[in-house]
Amino acid sequence: MRPALAFRFALREMRGGLRGFRVFLLCLALGVAAVAAVGSVKAAIEAGLADQGRAILGGDVEIRLTYRRADAAERARVQGVAEELSEIVDFRSMAVATSRISGEVERGLAQVKGVDAAYPLYGEVGLSPTGPLSAALAPQEGLPGLVMQQVLIDRMGLRLGDEVKLGGARFRLTAALTAEPDGVSAGFSLGPRVIVATEALEGSGLLGEGSFFESALRLKLPEGASLGALKSSLAADIEAGGWRWRDRRDGAPGVRRFVERIGAFLVLVGLAALAVGGVGVASAVRSYMAEKTETIATLKTIGASGGGVFLIYLIQIGALTSAGVLLGLALGAGGPALIGPLFAAALPVPALFGLYAAPMAEAAIYGALTAFLFALWPLTQVRRVRAAALFRDSAAPAKSARRAGDIAALLGLLALLIAAALAFSGAPVLAGWFIAGIGAALAALWLVSKLVGRGAAKAARAARGRPALRLALAAVGGPGGETTSAALSLGLGLAVLAAIGQVDHNMQRLIAQQLPAESPAYFFIDIQNAQLDGFLAAAQGAPGVGEITTAPMLRGVVTALAGVPAAEARKRVAPGARWVLNGDRGVSYAARPPKGAALTEGEWWPADYAGPPLVSFSAEEGRELGLRIGDTISVNILGRDLTATIANFREIDWRAMGINFLMILDPGAMAGAPHSHIAAVHAAPEAEAPLVRAVGGAFPNVTAIRVRDAIERVSAGLAGVAAASRWAAAAVLATGLVVLIGAAAAGERARAYEAAILKVLGASRARILASFALRAGLVGAATGVAAIGFGAAAGWGVVTFVLESDFRFDAPGALAVVGGAALASLCAGLAFAWRPLSRRPAAILKARE
Repeated sequence: MRPALAFRFALREMRGGLRGFRVFLLCLALGVAAVAAVGSVKAAIEAGLADQGRAILGGDVEIRLTYRRADAAERARVQGVAEELSEIVDFRSMAVATSRISGEVERGLAQVKGVDAAYPLYGEVGLSPTGPLSAALAPQEGLPGLVMQQVLIDRMGLRLGDEVKLGGARFRLTAALTAEPDGVSAGFSLGPRVIVATEALEGSGLLGEGSFFESALRLKLPEGASLGALKSSLAADIEAGGWRWRDRRDGAPGVRRFVERIGAFLVLVGLAALAVGGVGVASAVRSYMAEKTETIATLKTIGASGGGVFLIYLIQIGALTSAGVLLGLALGAGGPALIGPLFAAALPVPALFGLYAAPMAEAAIYGALTAFLFALWPLTQVRRVRAAALFRDSAAPAKSARRAGDIAALLGLLALLIAAALAFSGAPVLAGWFIAGIGAALAALWLVSKLVGRGAAKAARAARGRPALRLALAAVGGPGGETTSAALSLGLGLAVLAAIGQVDHNMQRLIAQQLPAESPAYFFIDIQNAQLDGFLAAAQGAPGVGEITTAPMLRGVVTALAGVPAAEARKRVAPGARWVLNGDRGVSYAARPPKGAALTEGEWWPADYAGPPLVSFSAEEGRELGLRIGDTISVNILGRDLTATIANFREIDWRAMGINFLMILDPGAMAGAPHSHIAAVHAAPEAEAPLVRAVGGAFPNVTAIRVRDAIERVSAGLAGVAAASRWAAAAVLATGLVVLIGAAAAGERARAYEAAILKVLGASRARILASFALRAGLVGAATGVAAIGFGAAAGWGVVTFVLESDFRFDAPGALAVVGGAALASLCAGLAFAWRPLSRRPAAILKARE
């Protein structure tokens, strides 16, 4: 048959309507919409980060330093290439003021930014009441101005005009900070933002030698200046001075990486929705082909070949796939483009919502490949329909082996879909494991459905004396049962939801139960050498205070591993260890191993060691970085490179929330380096407030970080990720419900015939309805149990190998999933059972003659 003639026949067939393809279109559209929506939001955020790169970074280029400010020579070096230069300092401190509500002295942890007159080089600072930042920071009633976020103002019970202390400096609160143009690039912070003039911090004791703070030089470059050429010209200074370079091309790398990773994960969950939709596509095509048996037989009777008939229906599938993909793109890409701008201002990151070609193309490719992959297998059924079926009352196709070409086409489509997922995801390893998981889940659910069917068939023979139950079990185990379609449609969505629920439950348990019980109540930082004894006396004198652990603390930038520059080494090491080479890391020194230190390899140096610098390194990170005993590590501390030899590796339990350092040097290596101390203090809840008052009153420069607050902020961030994951899983589940409803609708004709036979044999409507309800509930419950099993296995893997914790099964969550599955299946089954029950048996049986 010529393609033109096949096309004409396909159009004529489609004039009869799309009654059998509503589920096909809806399943495909939902899956494509899920992928397109996630991709569009991700593209909008990436575009916003790129468009606002200067404002996010605070300049065209940022050069960041740790523990020090740039000296005159360094400023002069960059001043010559900059059109304008601005310097900021950033640190944590305790804001102290008298509350207007309680009348008592309140202390709040704040993230303080000291700025100069040029700040901000790009963007605008939002204040309430509105006005320029320079006016808000100008002296007010004899004190320099200060602005802080409203959340801290409310927490401390302050009003504009109140006096606030930072360390030893006094300020006047002049405005509430409502917008910080470079706030996104600052990353995670434990306290609300406070902005003051840097010069007003002189004498505060917060920026002295050994104090923990960061400084940054922001450069505004002339138009047309080459960032690459500038970085190359400053390469020697960057390496020698421990500078950390960032520019407007990637102003917020941490945010970008997070968006890429969570976006890749959610797109893959969208692919799971497409896989579930594919089950619906296959079911719809199979049902449609069964209804078209007479038409196919007629075409073959008048001389059409099997290949020609196949082409007719392939054209129809192609047209419907195009319609489903376009509908999904309209929902998934058009929705964010139209609605997103209304919510853009409320997002914590900039986003430019619109129509983006890349995510739309990716979603379309995924949708088309999925539709043809799942439709092709039932579509090949047309080759097996014989012309003799026109003269028989049987719609069953002849049994014959599948053609090798059809199998090759299926494998080719599957390979293309996997290749697309690996190429587009940006995380090929994650995509590979996710696809393998989806495949394993579908195979496991199919196997479970077959086992449940066989078990139900055996149970039906034993259920004598209970007709309704026996009929339900026989229907579940019979060849026309709905167990397989329900398991594949609901099961995958429920499995994803169950896995997310189990991981979230264990994560919240780990945070809420284990960490607070084992962790200290407070970390105190910026304790100067001369203050250490007095700090210990003040802290130990507070009632209810337990163990106190202290350690010297510095921060440094890793510049080389075993002689290989960090920039080059970053390309070679395992992805999980690259964080060691990004930014500055904590460094300490000790003559003896810290309490509880477990050496895995090597030996600790003698207490009186006075040789070349040695370092003790974290065992896990050392393995991931490919380091061995005897290798060297170069760290830039306070602008000076220090190269130390690895003497030993030790295990670190980061979850214990104690004082842990990636690197501990021998004391001689740090001789003369200005530094401060950190203290971890265990205290009962009722002792926390007196402890902070005692330390804060004696040492205003010392910053107290409440561990529970830090945990709650981390928990809130994880809860946001979990919520996004649940919404994505809900999309998978919604698609599964559509498939389930479609399968129930497709089985309405069979139920009508079954109900008619049972009525003739004397069964009451109540007994028939009870049978229908029981089979639907049993199928749903079995699917829920299978999904729980797979979800628990996935959750165990994440908790055990990623979170490195013990797994505890969430029984209430599991029961909710099983109950929800049974209820969904029951509702879908009963929704399409009322009409068959209301029809008269005679009319149905006459139609079958």
